[in-house]
Amino acid sequence: MNQYYRPNPYSYPSNMPAVDSNKSRFIKLSDYGPYPFAVNIEAAAKLNNTFRTAFWTGNHLQLTLMSLNPGEDIGLEIHNDVDQFIRIEEGRGVLKMGSRKDRLDFEADVYEDFAFIVPAGTWHNLINMGDTELKLYSIYAPPQHPHGTIHETKSEAEAAEEHNNKY
Repeated sequence: MNQYYRPNPYSYPSNMPAVDSNKSRFIKLSDYGPYPFAVNIEAAAKLNNTFRTAFWTGNHLQLTLMSLNPGEDIGLEIHNDVDQFIRIEEGRGVLKMGSRKDRLDFEADVYEDFAFIVPAGTWHNLINMGDTELKLYSIYAPPQHPHGTIHETKSEAEAAEEHNNKY
C-alpha cells in the first residue's frame, strides 16, 4: 500500500482540496466545514481575492480568508463574545486595538508571517499600508459569519452586516 494514501475512515465525504506542485492551482475557495479538513493555508490565503470568504465553519470555530486592497481596512469593529486570531501571509499593514472605539492605544506594524490575537470585547482595525493586496486568514471562536459566506468587496460585507444587525 502506498504510504501516502489513507482511505477515508469517516462516514462523510473527504473534502480536502487537491493541490499541485505550485501549491495553489487546484484549491477551491469554498466553505469546507464542519468536516475534517487539511490545506496549505498560506497558498489558500494568497489565492483568495475576495474581501472575505468563509473557508471552514464549524459549531465552535470559523476560518475565513481575506484580501484587503491598498489603503483598505477591515473596518473598526468589536466582537463582544468572539476571540479572533489573524495571520498575515502577504503584504503589510497597521493594526490598532483598544478598549474603546475612541481609544485605540495598541498599535503595531504587521506584515508577512505576523500573527495577532484580538480578545473578545476589543475594538480593532487593520489597515493595508502597502501598495499590494494584504492577504490574511482569520480564525473566530465561535464563528462570526454564516456558513458559506463570501463577500466579494468590503461594501458587500458592510451591507450584509447591517442587514444581519437589524434582525
